[in-house]
Amino acid sequence: MDYQAEYRSKLRTPAEAVQTVKSGDWVDYITNLAFPELLDAALAERAEELENVKIRGNLIFHPIQAVECDPERKHFIYNSWHCSSYERKLCDRGLCNFIPMVFRNLVPYYRHFLKVNVAMCAATPMDRHGYFNLSVASGVAKGILDTADVVILEVNERLPRVSGGFGQAIHISEVDMVVEGKHGPLPTVPLHPATDEDRAVARFIMTKIPDGATLQFGIGGMPNTLGAMLADSDLKDLGMHTELCSDAYVSLTEAGKLNNSKKTYMPGVGVTGVAFGTEMVYEFVDENPGVAFMPMEQVNAPETIGRIDNMISINNCIAVDLFGQVSAETVGMRQISGTGGQLDYLTGAAMSRGGKAFLCMTSTFREKDGTVRSRIVPAFQGDIVTDPRSQAYYMVTEYGMVNLVGRTTWERAEMLISIAHPDFREELIRKAEENGIWIRSNKR
Repeated sequence: MDYQAEYRSKLRTPAEAVQTVKSGDWVDYITNLAFPELLDAALAERAEELENVKIRGNLIFHPIQAVECDPERKHFIYNSWHCSSYERKLCDRGLCNFIPMVFRNLVPYYRHFLKVNVAMCAATPMDRHGYFNLSVASGVAKGILDTADVVILEVNERLPRVSGGFGQAIHISEVDMVVEGKHGPLPTVPLHPATDEDRAVARFIMTKIPDGATLQFGIGGMPNTLGAMLADSDLKDLGMHTELCSDAYVSLTEAGKLNNSKKTYMPGVGVTGVAFGTEMVYEFVDENPGVAFMPMEQVNAPETIGRIDNMISINNCIAVDLFGQVSAETVGMRQISGTGGQLDYLTGAAMSRGGKAFLCMTSTFREKDGTVRSRIVPAFQGDIVTDPRSQAYYMVTEYGMVNLVGRTTWERAEMLISIAHPDFREELIRKAEENGIWIRSNKR
């Protein structure tokens, strides 16, 4: 089979390729580094010809031209499954709508319920067998492309080529059009310096991590801080099973702490669905047979996570109320990120023999006007609940760590107040009394 001839027959300019988009269509930009920047720019050029084109994406770091060119949303309506810092700002500007999801269900949503008229996805150059590698978006990209009426690939020569069992490649025969062009450096997510509070939280968690544990780190400063501290610890034979491969895993591997040798599911291989971070992450996953990218519906399935002994899940959250409800995606009604895989790993780690799930936060945050607020609140007033109180597990701040599993409402109130900032504890006790979740024997 002459795959190069088939490739040439499907080659288009970006402007030619986006002619397939019609008013009213649903268009998909996939996720993170799969964002098709050349096709997006070409689609934006057609703005005046189109109306009501709906676009889905998530965790996109580039400016989206189809959004930026249309501030009144007459032509394009952008929607995100999980907000990057850029998409969060779009939400603040009224230029992005959020789509709730649990990460393991993302591709099944497309498969069973959603329409994709045109899918646009960045991929590596085609190999001699006719395959394009879907790179660091492999956990969801193939499943979405399989549901689309029209598939357009944008060849990005800078993308890392990743390994995996299945789902990390698409064949030229499955593609309708291919575009080429020059790309700038891959977008990176910088590491923020660790704070004293981050280090205090990490020290509490480290006391619960045994040799041979398999780790899942979520997005944020605290997980990366913990990864750096684990790299300097005496722990050994750690493993990786995570929705997101980030800098923390690179640090642990380079320090000789992470080798995946004790994993009870896919031993010897670190498993992930997507990856982003600094350039170090992209170099780490590039042609690395020790890292397997697999479909997110398998990576994040609680039954898969539960098969892993000593599964340790570490994620950030924004706030918790005294009933044990957790918000990790909004401040009030303001969208910050999304549910992502946090609920998947809370569920799966609880099923694991020796497993533990930690939700981390600083005890306070500072408003733009300088006002200090507690992240532990009496009861949510409009905040979106990411994790129900029935699945709350270890909660950690710089003031301590508590395990809410099996605890009564009054025990939860007492435990959460014990790790709140001291300046807010008396007020929280008063509110707990008003809400009927404080009893006389509770500590004062």
